[in-house]
Amino acid sequence: MEKTETLKDGTKVTIRNLTVEDLDRLMSFYRSLPEEDIKYLRVDVTNRNIVKQRIEFAEAGDIFRIIALKGDSIIADGALELTTEEWRRHQGELRVIVAEEFRRKGVGMIIMRELYFLAIERKVEKVVAKMMKPQVAARTICKKLGFHEEVLIPDYVKDQTGKFQDMVIMTCDIQELWKELDQFYMDSDWERCR
Repeated sequence: MEKTETLKDGTKVTIRNLTVEDLDRLMSFYRSLPEEDIKYLRVDVTNRNIVKQRIEFAEAGDIFRIIALKGDSIIADGALELTTEEWRRHQGELRVIVAEEFRRKGVGMIIMRELYFLAIERKVEKVVAKMMKPQVAARTICKKLGFHEEVLIPDYVKDQTGKFQDMVIMTCDIQELWKELDQFYMDSDWERCR
């Protein structure tokens, strides 16, 4: 998949699948993230070997990774992770991270929309988002997209500094996610002005 999209401010970006050839670009993207973002990611994205291994794993399995590029630079990364566990095969976990300078310009919503399409193709019925409690902005965005907080597990995970954090698990019915994404595009001056 490769397509060109226009952000709210008129910036053209390319949306496509992530490949191992993108490793240097992805490392540059991760290095550009604020420390506060890196602190709450599930893996150490400053470790090139871990990042490479995750890309290779995605190319071989049930994780689908897409990126947004402005020119040759990655400005957003998104993932849909499926499971082989029979009892959760109807679920998919979503993850999205956007470069600080491109936040509130619509690239995150474009990535979410593309992940939604991937989820539909794979017959996902419920999407899940997991985050640490201090990630207030991520929880707010998820709520706007129809996610509901299902559970907060105290001191369940450690951030990249080794500090225990509460984990928040949010879920959304796939039809509800589309309703909210569709509403976002319908209500937006962005779409009318494109």
